[in-house]
Amino acid sequence: MLSRRDFGKNAVFALAASRLVGAKINSIISGVKVGAISYCFRSLPRPATGDYIDTIIQAFLDCGIGFCELTSPMLEPPNTLPGGGRVPPDTPENRKMRAELRQWRLSEPLKHFQDVRKKFDNAGITLIGYVNTFAEDYPDEEIDAVFRHAHSLGINMIGTNQTTVGMAPRLVPYADKYKMDLSFHNHAMSEDPNEVASPESFERLFAMSKRYKANLDIGHFTAGNNDGIAFIEKHHDKITHIHLKDRKRDNGPNVPWGEGDTPLNRALTLIRDRHYPIYCIIEYEYRGSGTAVEETNKCLAYIKRALAS
Repeated sequence: MLSRRDFGKNAVFALAASRLVGAKINSIISGVKVGAISYCFRSLPRPATGDYIDTIIQAFLDCGIGFCELTSPMLEPPNTLPGGGRVPPDTPENRKMRAELRQWRLSEPLKHFQDVRKKFDNAGITLIGYVNTFAEDYPDEEIDAVFRHAHSLGINMIGTNQTTVGMAPRLVPYADKYKMDLSFHNHAMSEDPNEVASPESFERLFAMSKRYKANLDIGHFTAGNNDGIAFIEKHHDKITHIHLKDRKRDNGPNVPWGEGDTPLNRALTLIRDRHYPIYCIIEYEYRGSGTAVEETNKCLAYIKRALAS
């Protein structure tokens, strides 16, 4: 039986704990908003029971990162579809999985996404965007469903991952309908005009809609032999966030930060010194020697050193 003193102590502890719920994690470093894409933690196993989102949130807490760009596979049913969201090779197995995923998107109650948002809010983590590849095989109703999902997550920006330039005109009316920015993510295939990869491809997108923005992956941009610093300086008002990774030029590999050709330090200090409101998002993608949390923390330490200079 609790004494009056013990009861009083427990009440104080409970009150203190309740004040911690929803307390924002501060990962603003030297004025720069530093976050991570949940893809960093893709190697963390899904639990046999419970919600995978809880695992992802714990990883953000372990890193002390307060801004999250959430990738759709983290809250959708698991599947083994190849291609990162592009139209998969036409096999019976892929057709079946693709149909099942589409049906889930069309039928999943929006409360699921609202509950996910609450979990992030309670953990003190700010959701800044939702990532989905709008592939050419999406019917109109599936496009609309993904926009509804993002809207229910309480965000106003979707990152497009591997969506092509050719797919972009179909998405304009949905961006307008939901008042949602589409932040186009680039890769390195700058010689292909249908890929979001070159400065010219981004400028074509910007001309289609005032809601079309850039998620500049500065590692891929460098691998495609483009100038990321010049792009930031010219289009900083169109860039919602940058993905930080280090790659070699000439479509070279992902490498640990500081070992490649990507101007990470210059990009970070440029955003700091010009006070650009651009989120700097860690995307741990190289082959590391530690766990996903350990490697993401190494990336975070790199950012802190760069911004301290």
